[in-house]
Amino acid sequence: MVTIYDIAKQADVSAMTVSRVINNTGRISEKTREKVRKVMEELNYVPNAMARGLVLQKTGILSLLVTDITNPFYTTVARGAEDAARSLGFKLLLGNSDEDANKEKEYIDMILSTRVDGILITPAGDSSKERLETIVRHGTPFVTIDRDVPGIDCDNVVGDSIGGSRKLIDYLAGLGHRVIALVGGSFDVSTARYRYEGYREALAANDLPYDERLVLQANYRMQDMEAAAEQLLSASSAPTAILAGNNMLALGLLQSFRRRGIDVPGQMSIVTFDDFGHRDLIDPLFTTAVQPAYQFGARGIQLLVDRIEGKSSSSTPQQCMLPNSLVIGSSTGVPRSNGTL
Repeated sequence: MVTIYDIAKQADVSAMTVSRVINNTGRISEKTREKVRKVMEELNYVPNAMARGLVLQKTGILSLLVTDITNPFYTTVARGAEDAARSLGFKLLLGNSDEDANKEKEYIDMILSTRVDGILITPAGDSSKERLETIVRHGTPFVTIDRDVPGIDCDNVVGDSIGGSRKLIDYLAGLGHRVIALVGGSFDVSTARYRYEGYREALAANDLPYDERLVLQANYRMQDMEAAAEQLLSASSAPTAILAGNNMLALGLLQSFRRRGIDVPGQMSIVTFDDFGHRDLIDPLFTTAVQPAYQFGARGIQLLVDRIEGKSSSSTPQQCMLPNSLVIGSSTGVPRSNGTL
Protein backbone atom coordinates (compact mmCIF):
# COMPACT_ATOMS: atom_id res chain seq x y z
CA MET A 1 0.00 0.00 0.00
CA VAL A 2 1.34 3.40 -0.99
CA THR A 3 1.86 5.74 1.99
CA ILE A 4 2.33 9.47 2.32
CA TYR A 5 6.03 8.78 2.93
CA ASP A 6 6.32 7.16 -0.51
CA ILE A 7 4.68 10.20 -2.05
CA ALA A 8 6.88 12.60 -0.07
CA LYS A 9 10.04 10.82 -1.20
CA GLN A 10 9.12 10.86 -4.90
CA ALA A 11 7.83 14.45 -4.81
CA ASP A 12 10.86 15.56 -2.77
CA VAL A 13 8.73 17.19 -0.07
CA SER A 14 8.03 16.44 3.58
CA ALA A 15 5.36 14.00 4.74
CA MET A 16 3.67 16.94 6.49
CA THR A 17 3.38 18.72 3.13
CA VAL A 18 1.74 15.65 1.59
CA SER A 19 -0.66 15.45 4.55
CA ARG A 20 -1.61 19.10 4.09
CA VAL A 21 -2.32 18.53 0.40
CA ILE A 22 -4.51 15.51 1.15
CA ASN A 23 -6.44 17.28 3.92
CA ASN A 24 -6.44 20.66 2.16
CA THR A 25 -4.95 22.38 5.19
CA GLY A 26 -2.03 24.74 5.73
CA ARG A 27 -0.37 27.21 3.35
CA ILE A 28 1.22 25.48 0.36
CA SER A 29 2.11 26.97 -3.00
CA GLU A 30 -0.04 25.88 -5.92
CA LYS A 31 3.09 24.58 -7.69
CA THR A 32 3.92 22.27 -4.79
CA ARG A 33 0.31 21.21 -4.45
CA GLU A 34 0.12 20.20 -8.10
CA LYS A 35 3.45 18.34 -7.90
CA VAL A 36 2.21 16.29 -4.96
CA ARG A 37 -1.12 15.56 -6.65
CA LYS A 38 0.66 14.40 -9.80
CA VAL A 39 2.77 11.93 -7.79
CA MET A 40 -0.36 10.70 -5.98
CA GLU A 41 -1.97 9.95 -9.36
CA GLU A 42 1.16 8.23 -10.69
CA LEU A 43 1.31 5.97 -7.61
CA ASN A 44 -2.47 5.37 -7.59
CA TYR A 45 -2.62 6.58 -4.00
CA VAL A 46 -5.92 6.01 -2.15
CA PRO A 47 -6.24 8.12 1.04
CA ASN A 48 -6.81 6.20 4.26
CA ALA A 49 -10.20 7.49 5.37
CA MET A 50 -9.77 6.23 8.94
CA ALA A 51 -6.40 7.90 9.38
CA ARG A 52 -7.68 11.08 7.78
CA GLY A 53 -10.68 10.99 10.09
CA LEU A 54 -8.41 10.83 13.13
CA VAL A 55 -6.73 14.05 11.98
CA LEU A 56 -9.87 15.96 10.95
CA GLN A 57 -12.26 14.31 13.45
CA LYS A 58 -14.52 13.71 10.44
CA THR A 59 -14.48 10.95 7.82
CA GLY A 60 -17.18 12.29 5.48
CA ILE A 61 -18.77 8.82 5.64
CA LEU A 62 -22.29 7.92 6.79
CA SER A 63 -23.73 4.43 7.23
CA LEU A 64 -27.19 3.13 6.33
CA LEU A 65 -28.30 -0.14 7.94
CA VAL A 66 -31.62 -1.57 6.75
CA THR A 67 -33.36 -4.88 7.47
CA ASP A 68 -33.98 -6.26 3.97
CA ILE A 69 -32.38 -4.67 0.91
CA THR A 70 -34.28 -7.10 -1.36
CA ASN A 71 -37.50 -5.35 -0.35
CA PRO A 72 -38.17 -2.63 -2.97
CA PHE A 73 -39.20 -0.27 -0.16
CA TYR A 74 -35.71 -0.34 1.35
CA THR A 75 -34.06 -0.24 -2.06
CA THR A 76 -35.79 3.09 -2.66
CA VAL A 77 -34.97 4.25 0.87
CA ALA A 78 -31.30 3.58 0.11
CA ARG A 79 -31.52 5.55 -3.13
CA GLY A 80 -32.97 8.55 -1.30
CA ALA A 81 -30.36 8.29 1.44
CA GLU A 82 -27.44 8.10 -1.00
CA ASP A 83 -28.67 11.01 -3.11
CA ALA A 84 -29.13 13.17 -0.02
CA ALA A 85 -25.76 12.17 1.44
CA ARG A 86 -23.90 13.03 -1.76
CA SER A 87 -25.69 16.36 -2.08
CA LEU A 88 -24.50 17.21 1.44
CA GLY A 89 -20.90 16.16 0.80
CA PHE A 90 -20.93 12.68 2.36
CA LYS A 91 -20.39 9.14 1.12
CA LEU A 92 -22.70 6.31 2.19
CA LEU A 93 -21.92 2.75 3.33
CA LEU A 94 -24.77 0.22 3.17
CA GLY A 95 -25.46 -2.75 5.46
CA ASN A 96 -28.30 -5.29 5.60
CA SER A 97 -29.32 -6.98 8.88
CA ASP A 98 -31.90 -9.43 7.46
CA GLU A 99 -34.14 -8.74 10.50
CA ASP A 100 -31.50 -10.61 12.53
CA ALA A 101 -30.35 -9.28 15.92
CA ASN A 102 -26.93 -10.95 15.79
CA LYS A 103 -26.21 -9.68 12.31
CA GLU A 104 -27.35 -6.22 13.35
CA LYS A 105 -24.88 -6.26 16.25
CA GLU A 106 -22.04 -7.36 13.97
CA TYR A 107 -22.78 -4.50 11.59
CA ILE A 108 -23.05 -1.90 14.34
CA ASP A 109 -19.72 -3.01 15.85
CA MET A 110 -18.09 -2.80 12.41
CA ILE A 111 -19.68 0.58 11.66
CA LEU A 112 -18.49 2.09 14.94
CA SER A 113 -14.96 0.74 14.40
CA THR A 114 -14.75 2.57 11.05
CA ARG A 115 -15.48 5.90 12.78
CA VAL A 116 -18.30 6.95 10.48
CA ASP A 117 -19.73 10.41 11.15
CA GLY A 118 -23.28 9.16 11.63
CA ILE A 119 -25.66 6.21 11.26
CA LEU A 120 -29.10 5.93 9.66
CA ILE A 121 -30.70 2.70 10.85
CA THR A 122 -33.87 0.66 10.58
CA PRO A 123 -33.87 -1.31 13.87
CA ALA A 124 -34.47 -5.05 13.63
CA GLY A 125 -36.95 -4.78 16.52
CA ASP A 126 -37.41 -3.77 20.15
CA SER A 127 -34.39 -5.89 21.06
CA SER A 128 -32.29 -3.35 19.13
CA LYS A 129 -32.47 -1.12 22.22
CA GLU A 130 -29.29 -2.60 23.66
CA ARG A 131 -27.40 -2.08 20.41
CA LEU A 132 -28.68 1.46 19.96
CA GLU A 133 -27.56 2.24 23.51
CA THR A 134 -24.08 1.12 22.44
CA ILE A 135 -24.18 3.79 19.71
CA VAL A 136 -25.30 6.36 22.28
CA ARG A 137 -22.38 5.49 24.58
CA HIS A 138 -20.01 5.69 21.62
CA GLY A 139 -21.19 9.24 20.94
CA THR A 140 -21.96 8.68 17.25
CA PRO A 141 -25.05 10.57 15.98
CA PHE A 142 -27.81 8.32 14.63
CA VAL A 143 -31.33 8.52 13.27
CA THR A 144 -33.86 5.66 13.13
CA ILE A 145 -36.14 5.26 10.12
CA ASP A 146 -39.34 3.29 9.46
CA ARG A 147 -39.38 1.90 13.02
CA ASP A 148 -38.98 3.22 16.54
CA VAL A 149 -37.69 1.45 19.64
CA PRO A 150 -39.25 2.04 23.08
CA GLY A 151 -36.80 3.66 25.49
CA ILE A 152 -34.63 5.20 22.75
CA ASP A 153 -34.96 8.97 22.27
CA CYS A 154 -33.49 9.97 18.93
CA ASP A 155 -34.42 11.67 15.68
CA ASN A 156 -36.85 9.40 13.87
CA VAL A 157 -38.59 9.18 10.48
CA VAL A 158 -41.61 6.86 10.33
CA GLY A 159 -44.74 6.32 8.27
CA ASP A 160 -48.35 6.54 9.40
CA SER A 161 -48.88 2.81 9.93
CA ILE A 162 -52.08 3.23 11.95
CA GLY A 163 -53.63 5.53 9.36
CA GLY A 164 -52.51 3.31 6.49
CA SER A 165 -54.16 0.24 8.00
CA ARG A 166 -57.38 2.16 8.53
CA LYS A 167 -57.43 3.28 4.90
CA LEU A 168 -56.94 -0.27 3.65
CA ILE A 169 -59.56 -1.84 5.94
CA ASP A 170 -62.05 0.96 5.18
CA TYR A 171 -61.60 0.26 1.49
CA LEU A 172 -62.16 -3.49 1.91
CA ALA A 173 -65.23 -2.85 4.06
CA GLY A 174 -66.57 -0.56 1.34
CA LEU A 175 -66.30 -3.45 -1.12
CA GLY A 176 -68.45 -5.56 1.19
CA HIS A 177 -65.83 -7.69 2.96
CA ARG A 178 -66.89 -8.75 6.45
CA VAL A 179 -64.17 -11.23 7.46
CA ILE A 180 -60.72 -9.70 7.05
CA ALA A 181 -57.47 -11.29 8.26
CA LEU A 182 -54.17 -9.65 9.17
CA VAL A 183 -50.81 -11.24 8.34
CA GLY A 184 -48.19 -8.93 9.79
CA GLY A 185 -44.72 -8.81 11.23
CA SER A 186 -43.71 -9.77 14.74
CA PHE A 187 -45.12 -7.53 17.46
CA ASP A 188 -41.49 -7.02 18.50
CA VAL A 189 -41.41 -4.57 15.57
CA SER A 190 -43.11 -1.19 16.00
CA THR A 191 -44.63 -1.05 12.50
CA ALA A 192 -46.32 -4.42 13.08
CA ARG A 193 -47.86 -3.18 16.32
CA TYR A 194 -49.08 0.07 14.78
CA ARG A 195 -50.54 -1.68 11.72
CA TYR A 196 -52.33 -4.09 14.04
CA GLU A 197 -53.66 -1.14 16.03
CA GLY A 198 -55.01 0.50 12.87
CA TYR A 199 -56.54 -2.82 11.80
CA ARG A 200 -58.38 -3.18 15.12
CA GLU A 201 -59.59 0.43 15.03
CA ALA A 202 -60.88 0.10 11.47
CA LEU A 203 -62.70 -3.15 12.17
CA ALA A 204 -64.50 -1.51 15.09
CA ALA A 205 -65.27 1.63 13.10
CA ASN A 206 -66.85 -0.47 10.33
CA ASP A 207 -68.70 -2.73 12.80
CA LEU A 208 -66.73 -5.77 11.60
CA PRO A 209 -65.93 -8.79 13.79
CA TYR A 210 -62.49 -9.33 15.26
CA ASP A 211 -61.16 -12.89 15.42
CA GLU A 212 -57.72 -13.37 17.00
CA ARG A 213 -57.35 -16.61 15.01
CA LEU A 214 -57.18 -14.49 11.85
CA VAL A 215 -54.25 -12.41 13.14
CA LEU A 216 -50.93 -14.04 12.25
CA GLN A 217 -47.41 -12.84 13.04
CA ALA A 218 -44.49 -13.64 10.76
CA ASN A 219 -41.05 -12.38 9.90
CA TYR A 220 -41.37 -9.40 7.53
CA ARG A 221 -40.13 -11.64 4.71
CA MET A 222 -42.01 -13.90 2.31
CA GLN A 223 -40.61 -17.33 3.29
CA ASP A 224 -43.24 -18.17 5.94
CA MET A 225 -46.37 -17.56 3.87
CA GLU A 226 -47.13 -21.19 2.97
CA ALA A 227 -48.05 -21.97 6.58
CA ALA A 228 -49.94 -18.68 6.93
CA ALA A 229 -52.05 -19.32 3.83
CA GLU A 230 -52.84 -22.85 4.99
CA GLN A 231 -53.90 -21.64 8.44
CA LEU A 232 -56.20 -18.95 7.05
CA LEU A 233 -57.84 -21.25 4.52
CA SER A 234 -58.53 -23.91 7.15
CA ALA A 235 -60.14 -21.48 9.61
CA SER A 236 -63.75 -22.20 10.50
CA SER A 237 -64.65 -18.74 9.26
CA ALA A 238 -62.18 -18.22 6.41
CA PRO A 239 -61.50 -14.61 5.41
CA THR A 240 -62.44 -13.12 2.07
CA ALA A 241 -59.69 -10.51 2.32
CA ILE A 242 -56.25 -10.13 3.94
CA LEU A 243 -54.25 -7.12 5.06
CA ALA A 244 -50.59 -8.07 4.56
CA GLY A 245 -48.17 -6.19 6.80
CA ASN A 246 -45.80 -5.33 3.94
CA ASN A 247 -45.24 -5.95 0.24
CA MET A 248 -43.04 -9.03 0.72
CA LEU A 249 -45.70 -10.75 2.82
CA ALA A 250 -48.31 -9.85 0.20
CA LEU A 251 -46.19 -11.36 -2.57
CA GLY A 252 -45.62 -14.53 -0.53
CA LEU A 253 -49.36 -14.90 0.10
CA LEU A 254 -50.13 -14.38 -3.59
CA GLN A 255 -47.69 -17.12 -4.58
CA SER A 256 -49.09 -19.48 -1.94
CA PHE A 257 -52.68 -18.95 -3.10
CA ARG A 258 -51.72 -19.45 -6.74
CA ARG A 259 -50.11 -22.79 -5.90
CA ARG A 260 -53.45 -23.82 -4.40
CA GLY A 261 -55.41 -22.65 -7.43
CA ILE A 262 -57.04 -19.78 -5.53
CA ASP A 263 -57.67 -16.69 -7.62
CA VAL A 264 -56.75 -13.21 -6.43
CA PRO A 265 -59.00 -11.21 -6.33
CA GLY A 266 -61.77 -13.55 -7.52
CA GLN A 267 -61.63 -15.72 -4.39
CA MET A 268 -59.36 -13.70 -2.08
CA SER A 269 -58.55 -9.99 -1.92
CA ILE A 270 -55.16 -8.79 -0.69
CA VAL A 271 -54.12 -5.29 0.40
CA THR A 272 -50.72 -4.25 1.69
CA PHE A 273 -48.22 -1.51 2.46
CA ASP A 274 -45.56 -0.16 0.10
CA ASP A 275 -45.10 -0.17 -3.64
CA PHE A 276 -43.07 -2.61 -5.73
CA GLY A 277 -41.48 0.03 -7.94
CA HIS A 278 -42.07 -1.54 -11.36
CA ARG A 279 -45.83 -1.72 -11.03
CA ASP A 280 -46.35 -2.95 -14.58
CA LEU A 281 -44.47 -6.19 -13.72
CA ILE A 282 -46.85 -7.25 -10.91
CA ASP A 283 -50.08 -9.03 -11.78
CA PRO A 284 -52.39 -8.52 -10.08
CA LEU A 285 -51.32 -5.04 -9.08
CA PHE A 286 -51.69 -4.75 -5.30
CA THR A 287 -53.96 -2.26 -3.61
CA THR A 288 -51.51 -0.53 -1.29
CA ALA A 289 -50.95 2.17 1.28
CA VAL A 290 -47.95 3.62 -0.54
CA GLN A 291 -45.31 5.26 1.64
CA PRO A 292 -42.83 7.85 0.24
CA ALA A 293 -39.84 5.50 0.54
CA TYR A 294 -37.37 7.89 -1.12
CA GLN A 295 -38.24 10.57 1.43
CA PHE A 296 -37.60 8.18 4.32
CA GLY A 297 -33.97 8.00 3.22
CA ALA A 298 -33.55 11.62 2.16
CA ARG A 299 -35.24 13.09 5.22
CA GLY A 300 -33.36 10.74 7.53
CA ILE A 301 -29.99 11.79 6.11
CA GLN A 302 -30.89 15.48 6.42
CA LEU A 303 -31.78 15.03 10.10
CA LEU A 304 -28.56 13.08 10.62
CA VAL A 305 -26.32 15.68 9.00
CA ASP A 306 -28.06 18.45 10.93
CA ARG A 307 -27.10 16.63 14.14
CA ILE A 308 -23.54 16.03 12.99
CA GLU A 309 -23.02 19.66 12.03
CA GLY A 310 -24.91 21.11 14.99
CA LYS A 311 -27.58 22.66 12.79
CA SER A 312 -30.59 21.08 14.50
CA SER A 313 -32.81 23.81 15.94
CA SER A 314 -33.66 21.80 19.04
CA SER A 315 -31.95 19.47 21.47
CA THR A 316 -35.23 17.55 21.60
CA PRO A 317 -35.29 14.60 19.17
CA GLN A 318 -37.16 15.37 15.96
CA GLN A 319 -40.09 13.05 15.19
CA CYS A 320 -41.11 13.05 11.52
CA MET A 321 -44.18 11.08 10.39
CA LEU A 322 -44.59 10.78 6.61
CA PRO A 323 -48.09 10.28 5.15
CA ASN A 324 -49.14 7.44 2.87
CA SER A 325 -51.61 7.36 0.03
CA LEU A 326 -54.13 4.69 -0.97
CA VAL A 327 -53.47 3.31 -4.45
CA ILE A 328 -56.16 0.99 -5.81
CA GLY A 329 -54.95 -2.05 -7.73
CA SER A 330 -56.41 -5.23 -9.17
CA SER A 331 -55.71 -7.40 -6.10
CA THR A 332 -59.05 -6.43 -4.56
CA GLY A 333 -62.67 -7.04 -5.55
CA VAL A 334 -66.07 -7.70 -4.06
CA PRO A 335 -66.16 -10.77 -1.78
CA ARG A 336 -67.08 -14.17 -3.17
CA SER A 337 -70.83 -14.72 -2.89
CA ASN A 338 -70.97 -18.32 -1.65
CA GLY A 339 -68.62 -17.81 1.31
CA THR A 340 -66.43 -20.82 0.48
CA LEU A 341 -63.22 -21.44 -1.43
